[in-house]
Amino acid sequence: MLFKNITIIDEDFNIKKNMYVGVKDQSIAYIGDQSPKESYGSEIDGKGKLLMPGFFNCHAHSPMTLLRGYGENLKLQDWLNTKIFPFEEKLNSERVYWGMMLAIAESIRYGIVSTTDMYYFCEDMAKAVLETGVKNNIGRGVANFTGEDLWCIDAGKESKALYEKFHNAGEGRIHIDMSLHAEYTSDERTVRQLAEYANRIGTNVHVHVSETSLEHEECKARHGLTPTAYLNRCGFFEQPATAAHCVWLEEDDYQILKEKGVTVACNPVSNIKLASGTCNVPKLLDKGINVALGTDSVASNNSLNFMEDMKFFALLPKGIHHRLTAVTPDDVIRAATINGARSQGRLDTGILKVGCKADLIMLDISGPAMHPIHDLKSNLVYSASGSDVALTMVDGKVLYHQGEYLTIDIEKVIYQAEKSVADILAALA
Repeated sequence: MLFKNITIIDEDFNIKKNMYVGVKDQSIAYIGDQSPKESYGSEIDGKGKLLMPGFFNCHAHSPMTLLRGYGENLKLQDWLNTKIFPFEEKLNSERVYWGMMLAIAESIRYGIVSTTDMYYFCEDMAKAVLETGVKNNIGRGVANFTGEDLWCIDAGKESKALYEKFHNAGEGRIHIDMSLHAEYTSDERTVRQLAEYANRIGTNVHVHVSETSLEHEECKARHGLTPTAYLNRCGFFEQPATAAHCVWLEEDDYQILKEKGVTVACNPVSNIKLASGTCNVPKLLDKGINVALGTDSVASNNSLNFMEDMKFFALLPKGIHHRLTAVTPDDVIRAATINGARSQGRLDTGILKVGCKADLIMLDISGPAMHPIHDLKSNLVYSASGSDVALTMVDGKVLYHQGEYLTIDIEKVIYQAEKSVADILAALA
């Protein structure tokens, strides 16, 4: 496929107009200001369009699309215990599959090419990923309230089996992470066992960290350490790690995250909606910590409209820290693209560069909300909306184009998701 006469965000995150981008097999094969001599098959006229790297959603629980709008305006622990956990007890393999399919459809509609997920019934999640053509880092969320050996409980067994069966499946589109739910849902032996296993097989880890003040302070009371320091003591950050939320970090935590190369996945919309607080993104950036962006679950967001999260990510630090340049449009775009790709261990994507995987999105920038264009990157962060995404491509394959889902029967997915919810609510009544 050849995109012609199109505006792009290049590998240095600069805007270039009237460019040609050729995609061959799974990769970007040509970028230039002249039409290539080689044929790339079908052509797309780029007039009024922007081509850029796709978005990487670095913290989600995708099948929780089934809980969109369920249990509103409750404190986190009340929300979990009275609404989320009872609903999730009624989930099964089929329902998780349809919830995952719904999330993938919404994701590609909004330009998300890859997601870092933590959940269960993960084989069904992997099945949906393979069928639809997206990318995903999948981790079986590990919690252990019993103190049993990790490899004797379902979460441990399923984590190993998932890695052995699906790691690098779909020509590398699936990565299997080791996912610890959080400090407060497991004992120290479990954390160490999972960390040691991840280190031995060389895979990424994913964990919730200091999402709420209560979680943070109770960890200090239990261990005399912050969650970040505790996880570090347990060896959890000895392999590439993504720490979600990090709202209540203390001074020494920043140094640990920097030294260990941990990515912080900031979830601005979810954190505000649950009244958990806000991550100090400017400080993370000032310390040189890799910051990526996540939606968290649709149950606490309530959408996968990634551009909403980008705008909140940009605006909140300005209001809280009274610094107009606390987070720049460049910071936002990098967090949404290349920083997220790095977080997932995908070093061959996240930028427009010859040789990189063609994980691309095309936005319609011809509408009134995008004009005038004094600064296109500012318009992208502050003025664009998810509905401006006109095309989503993963590994050179178009998955969504102008309202058409090319790998998903969207009517069937919506019907089956609605049926799954109805069945669960009937069982809970």
